[in-house]
Amino acid sequence: MIRLALTLLALASPVLADNASDAIKRKDGAAHAAQFEDAVRVNIRPELRAKLAPIVAAIRHAENGRAGREYGVLHPKALGKSYRTQAGWCAATVQKHYDRWTKAGKKGDFLESLARRYCPVGADNDPTGLNKHWLKNVTAWTRKIEGAKR
Repeated sequence: MIRLALTLLALASPVLADNASDAIKRKDGAAHAAQFEDAVRVNIRPELRAKLAPIVAAIRHAENGRAGREYGVLHPKALGKSYRTQAGWCAATVQKHYDRWTKAGKKGDFLESLARRYCPVGADNDPTGLNKHWLKNVTAWTRKIEGAKR
């Protein structure tokens, strides 16, 4: 009986126990999951992959962008480009910001710091005010993907 209940719980909320690649595979398919994995491998140092890959996957889920904007990267070298390019720019941005945040003494929450820099409330490129939801959404998705509370 307990086994059945646990199985039903796992089926009802599969994102909760899986890793970042699995979350991307469910959202975007196996081919894009492979591109996500490559982007993480190339742009995030091995010792930080377990910590930062769920954030990159969470950004994909929260941004939910159309082709060429999947990860919400608006830089001209990434905007309108391939899924892999978007994933790579996102992963590199998360890694670089993590390094910047660490060098500054890890003041405050990392996701709050990331949001202030890359998705600021009131930004000129956010005329409808959607940035105010970014931190809440990325935090929630990160928790789901990690399967634990941050």
